Amino acid sequence: MQQDDDNQNLVLGILFGIIALVIGLVIGLTVYVTGQTAQAKPAAAATAEAPEIAEIGEALVKLYFDSGKSELPAGAADEVAKVVAKLQEDSTRIVLISGYHDETGGAAVNAEVAKARALALKDALVAAGIPADKIALRKPAVTLGGTEGAEARRVEVRVQ
Repeated sequence: MQQDDDNQNLVLGILFGIIALVIGLVIGLTVYVTGQTAQAKPAAAATAEAPEIAEIGEALVKLYFDSGKSELPAGAADEVAKVVAKLQEDSTRIVLISGYHDETGGAAVNAEVAKARALALKDALVAAGIPADKIALRKPAVTLGGTEGAEARRVEVRVQ
């Protein structure tokens, strides 16, 4: 009788051990899959927010900024007027603004300055009457060596 009880306890112990392993496996897989999904969502959201738009043709306008500054340079109003006139010729087109920066200094700071420059120009275009939904911004790009400083601190506008 004692032998039967010991065998039954052994079988029950093994059975409960297997059940515990299966439950642990299910919980582990759930946590792993949930973690993978949570990591994938921000990347998908980032691409959904700002799809990359190809630059087509030559830039209609190039504005050159002072080092570290995002205020529109003198003469920007004339350049904004060119963009407005070009868009009025064909209202189905969009305005693409591309900001650039050089390799010197911190990459994050440079990208923020280039973005601030592009946003300043976007604000000027909206103030001039271009609908905000007709303006697209490209991610700031680095101008690699060999160019003068002013060329690296520019914002280009294309109407495409």
